[in-house]
Amino acid sequence: MRILILGDVIGKPGREHLSSRLFKLRKEKNIDFCVANGENSSTANGISPNSLKDLYNCGVDAVTTGNHCFRRTKDLDTIYNGDIPVVRPANFPDSMPGKGWMVVETPIGNVGIANVMGRIYMNPIDCPFNAVDKAIDEIKDKADIIIVDFHAEATSEKLAMLCHLDGRVTALVGTHTHIQTADDRVTENGTAYITDLGMTGPIDSILGVKKEIIYNRLANYSSERFENADGPCSINGVIIETDRNGKATSIERVIE
Repeated sequence: MRILILGDVIGKPGREHLSSRLFKLRKEKNIDFCVANGENSSTANGISPNSLKDLYNCGVDAVTTGNHCFRRTKDLDTIYNGDIPVVRPANFPDSMPGKGWMVVETPIGNVGIANVMGRIYMNPIDCPFNAVDKAIDEIKDKADIIIVDFHAEATSEKLAMLCHLDGRVTALVGTHTHIQTADDRVTENGTAYITDLGMTGPIDSILGVKKEIIYNRLANYSSERFENADGPCSINGVIIETDRNGKATSIERVIE
């Protein structure tokens, strides 16, 4: 199976760029399944029913999230209990809407997806290592292919998660920092890894936000509200190829 995994989709600009490019990219690269992180896919940040629907309609098969997953409070039931496959970090309390893992059926096999969030430089949350173990226990008898989106800030925490999951999952991909890293590799145990996928959004920006807003916040103590930047966008992510046993055989970075 050939799986495309996309970094954080940033607002309307990111969604529109995906809409114009994703179907062609899937065809060019012979993609069987596509996962995208959608936690910033609504305006500014968060995920909404409309942004989720846009991702699905432009060719995304399943959506992961992160620390902004509950920002649109009035829409949570629609987002997490609807027909479109979407998960939130598994280390949020079970009382919160949605689930931290899912299994998606495809014509060529089931794909398990788990989402966990880091704790270093992030808001307090339950242990991601324990949470991902529980998610994998639920998935492993239902799908040979298991993808984990680790939404975390610290590179050390992401690499520690690789130590924890090496050989147990098909792919461990990092999200949240919006900057694609150059450490993509497949381990000897058949796990594909990258510290961060990057983002799908405006190139001339600071992490998808208008540059002047972030600059003024950092340099001049401004409290301006975030606004998505305009202009040309790029798609960041990876393509992972798997064997019949769900082991990764290759990983290729994508910048479109």
